Amino acid sequence: MPKQDLSSLQMAFSPLSVPPFFPRISVTAKLINGGVAGLVGVTCVFPIDLAKTRLQNQHGKDIYKGMVDCLMKTARAEGFLGTYRGAAVNLTLVTPEKAIKLAANDFFRHLLMEDGMQQNLKMEMLAGCGAGLCQVVVTCPMEMLKIQLQDAGRLATHHQGSAAAPSSTPCTAGSTPTHKRPSATLIAWELLRTQGLAGLYKGLGATLLRDVPFSIIYFPLFANLNNLGYNELTGKASFAHSFVSGCAAGSVAAVTVTPLDVLKTRIQTLKKGLGEDSYSGIMDCARKLWTQEGPSTFMKGAGCRALVIAPLFGIAQGVYFIGVGEWILKCSE
Repeated sequence: MPKQDLSSLQMAFSPLSVPPFFPRISVTAKLINGGVAGLVGVTCVFPIDLAKTRLQNQHGKDIYKGMVDCLMKTARAEGFLGTYRGAAVNLTLVTPEKAIKLAANDFFRHLLMEDGMQQNLKMEMLAGCGAGLCQVVVTCPMEMLKIQLQDAGRLATHHQGSAAAPSSTPCTAGSTPTHKRPSATLIAWELLRTQGLAGLYKGLGATLLRDVPFSIIYFPLFANLNNLGYNELTGKASFAHSFVSGCAAGSVAAVTVTPLDVLKTRIQTLKKGLGEDSYSGIMDCARKLWTQEGPSTFMKGAGCRALVIAPLFGIAQGVYFIGVGEWILKCSE
């Protein structure tokens, strides 16, 4: 395999690992780049992720007609900051999540491929899956807490009943909502007190079912798309090509695993609205969704999910291309 193909594979199976344009990037720089990419990405797309969660949790009569309608009603009822409910959890845990993923990916690469640089597609896929398995240690509780905070506004509107539509009782950004806003700390403490550590890991199986297939789809797809833009003169793909490749691969992978994301969201949502079902597991959730709400339910929030994932991976490519981590380390010397 040509040297450039090896570089593409290295980047493909760990987008936050050794990219082709930084062949010998240090571990510290990788962690900085991963953290910066995560923080910037979450800040940019979190409102869309909130809309995705609320759309996926809708049962029966829809409160929101789509992503735009959800964001407008959320901003009107809860203020602009209401669209960032749960963002603090993600911003706090995104850096350790990336650190675990990076360390695990490097470990499995060296374990499966001797020196970690040998080109072997199957072993690269296994390394990527191994990293995905390890990162759920942080991803699962992070998603668990985030979902409770994101869905709180929908539940408040739902419990108001049909007597008052969401848009008929608006609040300004500075006004105080009539319902009590939960906090991640209180939710986490209550789960630990009543259910122990297992409470924070509810939906672990569904999280694994979503994240592992996503990695299998995204990483090879990005490798092939990015390699199409390889320039022999520069020895790498252009920034624009890598950015678009990351966005395209992320969108395809995100939409493909949306049914699994819907199952995860429903299972991890602790508080239910009036008349909404609870689920004992993945199969019970899938059966009830299919029989009660129809097959189309499994694709709820697919567009939002694509709009969230695509920029996240595009931003990650940009952070690595610019070399933010290297620049920070150089300035600190």
